[in-house]
Amino acid sequence: MNIARSVLAALAAGALTASAWAADGKVTIGVSLASDTNPFYIAVKDGIQKKAREMGVDAVFVTANEDAARQISGIQDLIARGVDALLVSPIDSAAVVPAYQMAGGANIPVVSLVRFVNSPYQKLEVTFDWKEIGHKVGVRIGDEIGRKGKVAVIAGPVGAQLFRDLAAGFKSAIAAYPDIKIVYDKDVALTREAGLKSAEDALSAHPDLAAIYGGNDEVALGAVQAVAAAGRAGKTVVAGLNGVPPAIKAVKDGSLLLTYDLNPTGWGAAAFDAAVAYARGKSVTLKDINLPSTLVDRSNVDHYLK
Repeated sequence: MNIARSVLAALAAGALTASAWAADGKVTIGVSLASDTNPFYIAVKDGIQKKAREMGVDAVFVTANEDAARQISGIQDLIARGVDALLVSPIDSAAVVPAYQMAGGANIPVVSLVRFVNSPYQKLEVTFDWKEIGHKVGVRIGDEIGRKGKVAVIAGPVGAQLFRDLAAGFKSAIAAYPDIKIVYDKDVALTREAGLKSAEDALSAHPDLAAIYGGNDEVALGAVQAVAAAGRAGKTVVAGLNGVPPAIKAVKDGSLLLTYDLNPTGWGAAAFDAAVAYARGKSVTLKDINLPSTLVDRSNVDHYLK
């Protein structure tokens, strides 16, 4: 069944439970993250769980693992359970819209984490300026390769707006270098395997590739493997995003040019705090939330090593 149709059918059937917090004073936050296995989301979940314990609030997680239909089913389950607010990192920004509508129909506020959804039922998006971050990565790569050469873009899932924004910011920076050409551009799943395969394809078509932009650290680390196998280590630079420990180590050993520390543990905690505020009838703006981010390269990587 069509995802949107199934969600709307449940909404029409009245298969919803209103938020229970007002009745018994207890707060339960339903959480649907995009992945359970990606190191970035593991850190996000850790931040959420720590914050929940600190606040004495229940956090109920459902599993999606980059499956949009499974995520929507999980959100439906959380709504039926009567959670007081939802914290969601959408897999597909368009497909999840009817689920947000369902939550709105049940008077359950929704806070989006990491990825944005264009929905009036989204109370807050706890995120960064992705175009700005992508632009900074593009400038750093452009300078690193001497403002000339061929570049491959291996972005994230096409259904997630943030990866389109990151890539747009990156490409806007590269456009300022007339002697740099993007010769390969592909949207892929956020896995090391996808990064490896795409980088292999890019290097096969363009053996003199100067740089590879990866949509996240897992994609970038897969690309690092392909670069090494092609004998291009030290010649083709690779950039990632998220600042997960394996990427930090790769920056230190020189196989990865850079990553971007997005402090996923703190990010998860901040977003959960916002969801609890909405569950308690309060409003929060992004200005109320401190989300630091730092480009990590050889100049500052030692600060991030533990």
